[in-house]
Amino acid sequence: MNNKLFRSFIIKYAEIGIKGRNRYLFENALIEHIERALKGCEGDFTVRKTPGRIFLDAGSDFDFDEVVERLQKIFGIVGIAPTLTLEDEGFEVLAKQVVSYFHDMYGDREVTFKVNARRNRKNYPKNSMEINCDLGEAILNACPNRKVDVHRPEIMLEVEIRDHIYVYSEILPGPGGMPVGTGGHGMLLLSGGIDSPVAGWMIAKRGVTIDAVYFHAPPYTSERAKQKVIDLARIISAYTGPIHLHIINFTDIQLRIYEKCPHDELTIIMRRYMMRIAEKLAIDSGALGLITGESIGQVASQTMASLVATNEVCTLPVYRPLIAFDKQDIVEISERIGTYDTSILPYEDCCTIFVAKHPVTKPNVNVIRRHEHNLDAEIEPLLEAAYASDEVVTVGEA
Repeated sequence: MNNKLFRSFIIKYAEIGIKGRNRYLFENALIEHIERALKGCEGDFTVRKTPGRIFLDAGSDFDFDEVVERLQKIFGIVGIAPTLTLEDEGFEVLAKQVVSYFHDMYGDREVTFKVNARRNRKNYPKNSMEINCDLGEAILNACPNRKVDVHRPEIMLEVEIRDHIYVYSEILPGPGGMPVGTGGHGMLLLSGGIDSPVAGWMIAKRGVTIDAVYFHAPPYTSERAKQKVIDLARIISAYTGPIHLHIINFTDIQLRIYEKCPHDELTIIMRRYMMRIAEKLAIDSGALGLITGESIGQVASQTMASLVATNEVCTLPVYRPLIAFDKQDIVEISERIGTYDTSILPYEDCCTIFVAKHPVTKPNVNVIRRHEHNLDAEIEPLLEAAYASDEVVTVGEA
């Protein structure tokens, strides 16, 4: 692709287009995210909206690759079309410009193509079919070794007749989904593993603004483990926007559970207290649910019986976007979004340090509750101390 050709992009969306009367709210949110994402880029940019289209125009020189990279991290965008924007100077001029564009993009390669014209402006002197035929003829005359294929063309040449004439033939993929902020607010339980960052990314893709909580257990978990989680939050914030990461000191609670409760139930009981703390943080911050990276059967604490026991302490809904994913599915997403290499760094989180040799896979909620009563004499002060230990680290650009 000849990047120097382009000073404009057509920003394509999909699901936003079926939103009916409130579609403009989603379009406006998407425009705000585009403008925010490009603040640090070299160049002057204007984002404008027409019916069914969002355009990004550059008023000066810019770094094409940097702009595309930033756009490809904005949820709601399904495609980014680098576009040649032309004035309407008559069809003969348009034909010459299209032939020149085709040559600049593809040289003399033997390719099959199809012209797909859309005439939004109905007073244009040719209809869409005539534009298709006449532009196709001009391209063939300029380079006879090219061929038209209306069924499976290698190149789909799009020509849109609007206030200007827009020509493009390449569409770079976006992440899809809905603009962040249009789907509410959630609290992500973020560990240093592979799954939870992917879960946060996936729920944000549905338009949810996320904050996160990490349970730190010094001296059993190191400062490097804590920094790893901060780094993971920073990576996904490139997609989600700023994340307020709550770091909770969980050591004393874990030690009491270890001392007072059966070891085969350690993970379940620890998870229940994590959920209690995360829910309080969520409610205080206005979040409408908790988000976890759990997947059925992946580990003992993620069997259906274990998830019932974990859910039992929550009043807010718990969203588990990875619930039916295989591990390899999750790994592939983590590699694509850039969290995998950080997730596999060998710094243990608090759950792996205190894991039982033979954890229960079918916990009985009544039995779990009874064993939690072993903590009654001291758990409330420990919970209050955990809340008081909250260290908030904000990552990502506002």
